[in-house]
Amino acid sequence: MTIGHHLQEFHGLPVFEFPDAASPVELPDAAGVAWRISAPTYSDPGDEHWGPRFERFLKTVDASRVRALVVGGWDEPYETSSADVVTALMGANNRLTGLEALFLGDMTFEDCEISWIVQSDVTPLLAAYPALRELGVRGGTGLVFPPVRHTSLETLVVETGGLGAEVVRGIVGSDLPALENLELWLGTDEYGGDSTPEDLAPLLAGTSFPALRHLGLRNSVIEDAIAGAVAGAPVVARIERLDLSMGVLTDEGAAALLDGQPLTHLSHLDLSHHYLSEPMRERLKAALVPHGVTVVLDDAQTPEDYGDGEVHRYVAVAE
Repeated sequence: MTIGHHLQEFHGLPVFEFPDAASPVELPDAAGVAWRISAPTYSDPGDEHWGPRFERFLKTVDASRVRALVVGGWDEPYETSSADVVTALMGANNRLTGLEALFLGDMTFEDCEISWIVQSDVTPLLAAYPALRELGVRGGTGLVFPPVRHTSLETLVVETGGLGAEVVRGIVGSDLPALENLELWLGTDEYGGDSTPEDLAPLLAGTSFPALRHLGLRNSVIEDAIAGAVAGAPVVARIERLDLSMGVLTDEGAAALLDGQPLTHLSHLDLSHHYLSEPMRERLKAALVPHGVTVVLDDAQTPEDYGDGEVHRYVAVAE
């Protein structure tokens, strides 16, 4: 997943940008694509705003056959929250009766920096769409996610430069019996990422999400502490794919993984964007690759030295 480009595929479908009124094009089959509805984030007078564009979409496309929606930019998302977008989506649930997947906030840094995107309480979308199988959210500012119950959701992805502890607790405290894939970008405290491994306790203990098979705790400034918690976490025994990438993972965290419970049952371990030494990378590969584990290890990141006597390491995505 990259935030440098808009989604090209979502829910197994190619993403198709719903055109503005001045640029009509031939539209694809309603069920054959993931429809991206977006408005200019820095709008000029005369630009079509997100709400009117969404209404035009509902009148133009057979909404009952739409399977996936991608919400791109809305009007001034750095100042205006997603609340009106959420309300509009909720109000269309009697027309979008086949909706299976929704991504809220597909914006690149050119549209709006990830930590500037102002979100809102997104859980009413789950209540409005009880058959929803996949939900993705980008942006942690203003994000609210109290504990909810939803029996159909299989994939939940929350991408942020900083994910608040209260949101983390709400997610892991939710009752999501069908959830197979959970991906959280925990971020840095400079952008609101103040969670700790203790906030993940129900998840790590294996008491949340009985169907979980793919777990990503990514983009964290405390990736070493996350790795240490994961090393002894009961949930790992039933995880097939583990993703601790994009964060500040050093030899300390990697050693905790190797010294903890066996990871040889994994099919995939992603540690890309790391700060690991070459000997540690070799240790990881020697311990896991012979058992059939795909270990993703790119070149190590280089710590920054600003001459202040400290070593500075960074997550992949912050601002």
